[in-house]
Amino acid sequence: MLVLHNVNTYYGGSHVLQDVSMEVKEKEFVVLLGRNGAGKTTTLKSIMGIQRPRKGTIRFLGEDTVKLRPYEIARKGISLVPEDRCIIPNLSLFENLKLAMLSHIKKEDRDRSLEEVIGYLPWLKERLQQRGDTLSGGEQQMLAIARGVITNPRLLMVDEPTEGVAPILVVQIGNILKTLSQKGVAILLVEQNYEMSLDIVLEERAYIIEKGNIRISGTPEELRTRQTEVESYLGVKI
Repeated sequence: MLVLHNVNTYYGGSHVLQDVSMEVKEKEFVVLLGRNGAGKTTTLKSIMGIQRPRKGTIRFLGEDTVKLRPYEIARKGISLVPEDRCIIPNLSLFENLKLAMLSHIKKEDRDRSLEEVIGYLPWLKERLQQRGDTLSGGEQQMLAIARGVITNPRLLMVDEPTEGVAPILVVQIGNILKTLSQKGVAILLVEQNYEMSLDIVLEERAYIIEKGNIRISGTPEELRTRQTEVESYLGVKI
């Protein structure tokens, strides 16, 4: 579905991604792990066309997307839930969700899409008219996920959804992502929470990125057999 081959991305003269190659298959759940500044978010921005690679190829559903603009890539079926959430504070929850639907969902299908998202997050139903800036950080994160899901993407990319979120909401976010995966949505999750990520991924695959290079990839079980290496790249004891 999504294939990156030798992707090199720069910020000015700073060479951030260096020959990054990875893939996400149809209906697959993949985790990209790494410490702060390793290149995780830049990888997502490169895929989304926000920070275009200078070298390498990115193909989605067989099409080269490197020269496409972000909105064109979104229309191909990729949805990004950004780390900073980007909730519009003075709009209601419904208006935040409606904005996401405008360019992706036909008018006659919007009610159905909204009901489907409420099925994942039932608390939304009673709070659709509440302003975005009245939500807690964890609630904003779940609204951001709902906004990404409501476009019915083929691939959902989620950047650090558990950062600064209460433990009970971390569990809820994990359950939502599991449910989406079981329904056939391909997911690329960027995380620092190693154990939570691999518990979600189960028998799928994970990549570890460090200093702009993919260092290790494999199933959760394979990564656990290389614990010393994983700890050195992530900079944490696991």
